[in-house]
Amino acid sequence: MPGDAVERELVRGRGLSVITLVDHLIEAAQEKRASDIHLDPLFEGVRVRFRIDGVLQDVYRLPREVRSEIVSRIKVLASLRTDEHQTAQDGRFRHSFGGNAFVDIRVSIAPTYHGENVVLRLLSDVAQEFTLQALGFGESDRRKIIEAIRRPSGMILVTGPTGSGKTTTLYTLIKMLNAPDISVITIEDPIEYGVAGVEQMQVNTRAGLTFATGLRTILRQDPNIIMVGEIRDAETASIAVNTALTGHLLLSTLHTNDAATTLPRLLDLRVESFLVASTISLAIGQRLVRKLCPACKQEFKASRELAKSLAAVSLNKPIAAGERLQRPKGCKKCGGTGYHGRISINEVLIADAKIREAILARAPSSELKRIAIKGGMTTMLEDGLTKVRAGVTSVEEVLRVIHE
Repeated sequence: MPGDAVERELVRGRGLSVITLVDHLIEAAQEKRASDIHLDPLFEGVRVRFRIDGVLQDVYRLPREVRSEIVSRIKVLASLRTDEHQTAQDGRFRHSFGGNAFVDIRVSIAPTYHGENVVLRLLSDVAQEFTLQALGFGESDRRKIIEAIRRPSGMILVTGPTGSGKTTTLYTLIKMLNAPDISVITIEDPIEYGVAGVEQMQVNTRAGLTFATGLRTILRQDPNIIMVGEIRDAETASIAVNTALTGHLLLSTLHTNDAATTLPRLLDLRVESFLVASTISLAIGQRLVRKLCPACKQEFKASRELAKSLAAVSLNKPIAAGERLQRPKGCKKCGGTGYHGRISINEVLIADAKIREAILARAPSSELKRIAIKGGMTTMLEDGLTKVRAGVTSVEEVLRVIHE
């Protein structure tokens, strides 16, 4: 059935086979550049939402009668149990668009009051095409990162909340490091993208394969470079730090608010301060902001009120009243949002001698941040305002993600 006809039948809520319905939802999400599909069970039916550029948008409302059929179809595709409705299930499948085009889809199903909630994560291969520049890193930060990954040992941590692009940054670094004369091994949960030439291990807690046990196994595999998907607990943190100390380059992620908080967080995970100071090379803090739609963005002059409010939070080069900036408008191309695509705003903290001394003294994150800024670190806010001045994003968007 042609796409337009499917769309009409979706709106009417009838006349479609469940196979056609699920296929269309995936293809519509891919066409709209969605990263996730949410199928939310409601009393009266199913709410379908797409996460586009990091923001959830209502797309369809489907009738209650098709709810169980949709969930069953997705379970079959992901090789999950169709007779289990009271426990969470996770799976994965590949959807083909014809020819060589396909998308890998990660499935998460959880029981809720009105039925099973389904979230589909669309995993395209775009991460393998990224460079540090395309991700949003400025020239100075790129130089710091390249210098750090060229070292034979040490620890590089990418930090930020869920959905801040940490995994994409890690894969980009792995792609830069991957070469025939070195061994790169990862332990991930889940494996989001397959990388040719890299040995990737999937966490399997039922089989006893956790980040900690997987990391111990990797050490017996003669690696040069190790990527740990996430440092979640004290055991993993301890093994990771000791791995970096014994001559391996280790890359991982942590959930912290900014780069400076990364170092005290390791101390909270009961890693000795001298080990943190000896092994940490670099901490990268990041967020994702939406990019202004190039087809409809509007120029305006910053008001005195805006300049004054930004001066209160900006450390260097505050935006001045009358400065020409860009703001969203909304058009057909961007779906009326005024934004199209995303880019990261970043801060890169180098663990130099002064930072190491502060770690040994167990200085708070505020002091570490002050030392890093004095040493030349550009904060995420400053990087965001630089991108605002360049017309890449808006003031509102930067403030939304920094202060969310």
